[in-house]
Amino acid sequence: MSTGTPEPRAPEPRAPELAGRTVIVVGGSAGIGLETARRARAEGADVVLTGRDPARLERAAADVGARETAAFDATDSAALARFFGDLPDPLDHVLITAGGPRYGPLLEMGAAEVRDALSDHMVVALDVARNVAGRLRPGGTILLMGGTGARRVGHGLGIASATTAALPPFTAALALEIAPVRVNLIAAGFVDTPLSASLLGDRLDERRAELRDTLPIGRVVGPEDVAALAVHLMTNTALTGATYDIDGGQQFVW
Repeated sequence: MSTGTPEPRAPEPRAPELAGRTVIVVGGSAGIGLETARRARAEGADVVLTGRDPARLERAAADVGARETAAFDATDSAALARFFGDLPDPLDHVLITAGGPRYGPLLEMGAAEVRDALSDHMVVALDVARNVAGRLRPGGTILLMGGTGARRVGHGLGIASATTAALPPFTAALALEIAPVRVNLIAAGFVDTPLSASLLGDRLDERRAELRDTLPIGRVVGPEDVAALAVHLMTNTALTGATYDIDGGQQFVW
């Protein structure tokens, strides 16, 4: 006998959020870039990966099912222009993870090292913006990578603090100039990636344990956490010109 209570309906299957979109990851052969490519692919995107190492790039492409790859140095403006010139339209989203932080005493850095450390991320971002302006579909975005770890000036950080401070206003200014294309900055703390391993060497396990003990989230941030944020910033078309911290609360417990 029926009680009159309707049977609960099964939830409707969720459509992939990036179906039919093209996601380009500049620096996508490992770490955050590779994990973002994997998540974007799972959401239905066609993925294009770039990196310096052809062999590692080929392995990464096979891992995530990338549509294509291109091996070159992202700081080479001519190579970057050729890469984008060869890509067919339409384009949708570009994540730039190429490059890394520069640490060390300021007085031990030469003039060229200082210029590179201060400008690398911004110059690559501007080169990308010039090459995709007018080609990204409405709602498309350029995502930059920065950090939270050097927001406080300290011994050993050197020029990294200046670079960290410069990226948020740069992101906002670029977002205004290239609108309606969106530009956002992901500021990460320690993320457990091959880059972190190479920087810390035999101190890696010690650092992991320290973070598990002190971070409010009780665990170490992984590349999959950053990838989830990156894909959200791609799909939420109300977000532009802003900086999004993802460090597990690291900056509050220094």
